[in-house]
Amino acid sequence: MKEIGSPPLDPTEHFLPEEEKFTEQERSKRFEKVYTHNLYYLAQVYQHMEMFEKAAHYCHSTLKRQLEHNAYHPIEWAINAATLSQFYINKLCFMEARHCLSAANVIFGQTGKIPITDDTAEAEGDVPELYHQRKGEIARCWIKYCLTLMQNAQLSMQDNIGELDLDKQSELRALRKKELDEEESVRKKAVQFGTGELCDAISAVEEKVSYLRPLDFDEARELFLLGQHYVFEAKEFFQIDGYVTDHIEVVQDHSALFKVLAFFETDMERRCKMHKRRIAMLEPLIVDLNPQYYLLVNRQIQFEIAHAYYDMMDLKVAIADKLRDPDSHIVKKINNLNKSALKYYQLFLDSLRDPNKVFPEHIGEDVLRPAMLAKFRVARLYGKIITSDPKKELENLATSLEHYKFIVDYCEKHPEAAQEIEVELELSKEMVSLLPTKMERFRTKMALA
Repeated sequence: MKEIGSPPLDPTEHFLPEEEKFTEQERSKRFEKVYTHNLYYLAQVYQHMEMFEKAAHYCHSTLKRQLEHNAYHPIEWAINAATLSQFYINKLCFMEARHCLSAANVIFGQTGKIPITDDTAEAEGDVPELYHQRKGEIARCWIKYCLTLMQNAQLSMQDNIGELDLDKQSELRALRKKELDEEESVRKKAVQFGTGELCDAISAVEEKVSYLRPLDFDEARELFLLGQHYVFEAKEFFQIDGYVTDHIEVVQDHSALFKVLAFFETDMERRCKMHKRRIAMLEPLIVDLNPQYYLLVNRQIQFEIAHAYYDMMDLKVAIADKLRDPDSHIVKKINNLNKSALKYYQLFLDSLRDPNKVFPEHIGEDVLRPAMLAKFRVARLYGKIITSDPKKELENLATSLEHYKFIVDYCEKHPEAAQEIEVELELSKEMVSLLPTKMERFRTKMALA
């Protein structure tokens, strides 16, 4: 094209009489389409070769050209753009991800406005069903965007026990201005889809959504609400009847949005309520699931519910510590949360047993960390039960010690496990040496009573 200036003949023209041959404009259009197809195939080839950077580059170029040459089907284009956003999210390139998702929303909105040709009808199949499914899929990509952005902020602002570190928060505030300055000029031009009105429509969607890591509760809440909006949208299509796994994943993402929002909340009572909401949405799933067919999902949910109860108990203990004289109602509440956390951790640990109900000598790599964490938390929970009966307290301490010992012994036999739970292992070793002394004091006290 560069050297000759005119496009080549279309392959079909070799078989057409002279008067039916294409105009130069039509040839050019077809030739551009071949070029776009070539980029599209390269994107797929690189994807299969697991060269994801290159695959994303070619995918982006394909999408850009399809818009430039007005050669796209809205539903297909939108889902490809939304899928590309997931690559950018994994790379923590939130501005690029937001651009892809905003463009997906705008182009998806064109569905039905573009005249249906034989070509589009064939490409989009049964449009109403497909329309709702793709809408749900794009919504799920938005959920991942909000969730990952919030989780990334949490990771960069938490201390070694997972609480908000005010110094890190101040550092990130100072960095934000720099992020804002570099962003507009360079990065935006590199990824922009469309021109003119289309570009303005995409920018209008983008402007309503932040791509910067939230630094406080208000900023996190905005992302949370957007994520929650898309949770409801995704659930419209991915219902429990017919889409069990998808529906559960959406509910788990909703729970995760509450969990990360709780990190930014300073009021302990409100944090408790957020964890309570998580439990309320997760517990019904356990009832509906057949543990035989959905073993992995069941385990995930059991572990998550247990952790939510565990977090609530910790918060209630912290609230009680601030009171001079906690009443029996608070004590009962703490013990009930403790009991519920224990129940779900135990269900999770029991799911690891073999058909003869024997706990494995060697825990599989995929469940090693959660299993060890569950054992550690069960040990801690038994130590936190509030009781006025010394005999009961001694029993609880003995059970607690048993679980701490399990962790220490297992890590001695399987050194690779130690890397998975370094902090918990150190604390377990400490407890294994301290608890026997504490129990001995208890026995002495009981003997004297």
